[in-house]
Amino acid sequence: MAVNDTTLPNTNVELSPEDFRKIGVDEKQAEIIQRESLSAWRDAWQRLRKNKMAMTSLIVLVLIILAAIIGPIISKFDSATNDLLNTNQAPSKVHWFGTDDLGRDMFVRTWMGARISLIVGMAAALIDLMIGVIYGGIMGFFGGRVDAIMNKFSEILYSIPYMLVTILLLVVFEPSIGTIILALTITGWINMSWIVRGEIMQLKNREYVLASRSMGAGSNRLLFRHLLPNAVGPIIVTLTLSVPNAIFSEAFLSFLGLGVQAPVASLGSMINDALTGWMYYPWRMLFPAILISLTMLAFNIFGDGLRDALDPKLK
Repeated sequence: MAVNDTTLPNTNVELSPEDFRKIGVDEKQAEIIQRESLSAWRDAWQRLRKNKMAMTSLIVLVLIILAAIIGPIISKFDSATNDLLNTNQAPSKVHWFGTDDLGRDMFVRTWMGARISLIVGMAAALIDLMIGVIYGGIMGFFGGRVDAIMNKFSEILYSIPYMLVTILLLVVFEPSIGTIILALTITGWINMSWIVRGEIMQLKNREYVLASRSMGAGSNRLLFRHLLPNAVGPIIVTLTLSVPNAIFSEAFLSFLGLGVQAPVASLGSMINDALTGWMYYPWRMLFPAILISLTMLAFNIFGDGLRDALDPKLK
């Protein structure tokens, strides 16, 4: 049977480069970078803003800090003045958080206790930061025998029960805010030093460090200008998470009677004072317990969100 040639496609059609052009796409516009170039910190901030739990915790922390500063000022009562005619009063328009067994205003004392807890927690965390960054940076940068000796010393110090050292120090010295901060920082810097050590050991063999070394950069410049700034993310996260640990330790020591002494108030000492009558006067324990729990929860949630924002693996 003969085949009709008119039914076959024409295979002799010449094709040009224009026939392979994508329809509806402007090649000049396709090569333009649409996303704005962001720095590492700005990119981390945008990632943190998308974390609703972390931002809510940050707002709560800011409000607690502001209330601890302003709260005792706006009240007409004093945290140390006894009023035996108004002992154990329930919360009212006059005493917003009620009064304690000596008639002292619980609103003022609660925010004064929060102020002391925040001061102790942040001061201890900053001291741990300074000691841990320097110690861990030296361990990770020099390595070898220096790292082995310094790391062994930190392991021996870490093996001593943390609370035992703190209690013994507070028994020997007079309990005060400075003594508590000193007690909390004796072994509190070790975790920070190990975090910094691990980061420095990962970064010290990078190309930019080797290039700086080949150009004659000294050890101090390499450590403080190149290595530590690139390890600042884990350092900030560890600092954020160490604050609630210090706050809880201070509250526990004050609860045992080894913290700040009366008439100075702390959240732990206020909870201890409220134990005897908590069934009859629950507000005396309720407000300090809620505040310390809320503070620690907010710090931990914000620290987790900050860790996720600064983690390059999640980008």
